[in-house]
Amino acid sequence: MNQLTSLKIALIHDYLFEYGGAERVLEAIHEIWPKARLYTAFVDWAWVRKNKKSWLRWSIKESWFSRVPAHKQLCSPLRFLAPWIWENFDLRAYDLVISSSAWFICKGVIVHPGALHFCYCHTPPRYLYGYPESGRQNCLTRFYGRLVNPFMRRYDFLTSKRVDYFICNSRNVQQRIKKFYQREAKVIYPPVTITKPPLKTQKPKIDYYLMVNRLVGPKRVDLAIEACKKLALNLKIVGEGKAESALKALASSDPHIEFLGYLDDQQLAALYQNCRAVLYLAEEEDFGITPVEAMSFGKPVIALRSGGITESVVDGKTGFFIERPNLDELIEALKKFNLNFSKIKPAACLRQAQKFSKERFKKELVSFVASKIHQLEAK
Repeated sequence: MNQLTSLKIALIHDYLFEYGGAERVLEAIHEIWPKARLYTAFVDWAWVRKNKKSWLRWSIKESWFSRVPAHKQLCSPLRFLAPWIWENFDLRAYDLVISSSAWFICKGVIVHPGALHFCYCHTPPRYLYGYPESGRQNCLTRFYGRLVNPFMRRYDFLTSKRVDYFICNSRNVQQRIKKFYQREAKVIYPPVTITKPPLKTQKPKIDYYLMVNRLVGPKRVDLAIEACKKLALNLKIVGEGKAESALKALASSDPHIEFLGYLDDQQLAALYQNCRAVLYLAEEEDFGITPVEAMSFGKPVIALRSGGITESVVDGKTGFFIERPNLDELIEALKKFNLNFSKIKPAACLRQAQKFSKERFKKELVSFVASKIHQLEAK
């Protein structure tokens, strides 16, 4: 770490208006370098003041795009402006740039010739490479995508060449980076705050299942709602998103289904602590932090065997997989889980979660960055 303290460091992140896995990674990186300035396309300051007041103490520089009226709503249709957003930042003062990049391609920033650019890539943009997206597509958006996405794919590929070293959150994303960018990437699993279990294991006061994720199509919250309605199982859903209204309509005021919206970590911890299990049904998930959070509380996970989730949940030991996003299959998995509930040991879940601690993430990230700088200095 000593060789990094003398460097002037900038952090880059797509945008700030929600708190998901990418933002948790960004927080951990910022904890390593708390004096680093963060450059981002825009910030939803009202959301930050309500939900993440600690970010108000960060040094943050927004792009010119933040001055565009309704920029939050327009960031998707105006995604073709990404090159002019990121290339407009002046990063000449920095020796080291660390980008946290996914949807909005913030790895496209330009650093001066003597600087190094490390990109923590959460995934190549899903909308460019055929992976399930968060929004519904009508005829107009599909037509727009056919016009814009070829340009954006070329830009995405070209910006991958600006990165000196790629880091990614899973072997799943590592393979995507190799396929689409023809680049190697170092896997450093994202950080999860490991919560110590209680001294005594208590039976939950309310026998419920829990879902924690953005309320968007690929997360398949709809499957969980339908299964829990049919089996009369209690389900608590934490999160916000574009599909919230449709999901509430699907629940049809069923007394077993409860939507809780956004919750802070303390409120969320209480829900993890007392739930029966966590349902995680996301399609082609990049990695998925929620299952690890669940296991850190000694809780099993019922998950769709898809994407990076297979790198954290151990089938039969820390949870159960379903093979397809299919209602009948999920119903059978819930029945199977109820019959085998006692076979999933909280201690096994906790041991698995400890492999993904924040301390481990920080140590591995600093070690990787320092090793590459050392290699260059040794030449």
